[in-house]
Amino acid sequence: MDRLPFIVALTGGIASGKSAIADRFAALGASVLDADLVARELVLPGSPALAEIVEGFGADVLDANGALDRGAMRARVFADADARRRLEAILHPRIRATLRERARAAEGPYVLLVIPLLAESGRYDWVDRVLVVDTPREVQRQRLLARDGITEELADSMIDAQASRERRLALADDVIVNDATLADTQAGIAALHAHYVSLGRDRRVR
Repeated sequence: MDRLPFIVALTGGIASGKSAIADRFAALGASVLDADLVARELVLPGSPALAEIVEGFGADVLDANGALDRGAMRARVFADADARRRLEAILHPRIRATLRERARAAEGPYVLLVIPLLAESGRYDWVDRVLVVDTPREVQRQRLLARDGITEELADSMIDAQASRERRLALADDVIVNDATLADTQAGIAALHAHYVSLGRDRRVR
């Protein structure tokens, strides 16, 4: 029997503060798995995913050490929707399978999956709830410029390449608004954690 623990998928737009909020949940005791970290593992030198990327995009996606040049690849896929879809077709199924496998083995009262591209990738019908970190576009933009030191044009294209704010909110069971400081989200995080612990307890006794 494929019995999974209680699973919450946390998603949000780029620079919405997902990782910092996930860290708060982890500090409270949630078992956190991050799709971006899984993706990095999947494209390590020698991996099947990296070999498929090189086959599809050419050897110029590699840096001098034979690793994926993430900056160059990011600029490429955010400028070319077809290239982005081809990359996602390589990575998303592998990411989903890895997250499901690790969630099944995770400890803790519940599992929090950090999935930035949940709205875009779909096929996570095995999660129990979706938590959206909601941030206004201009706040995302300002954070992205400050964090990555990129051009305004690239920042806008990165935001535009993702699902709209409205599309993400349409998936939400729960929402955390993160448009100021993390301290302002603390009470909401604590309340949601308690709720998820209760739901996870109910799952275990069934």
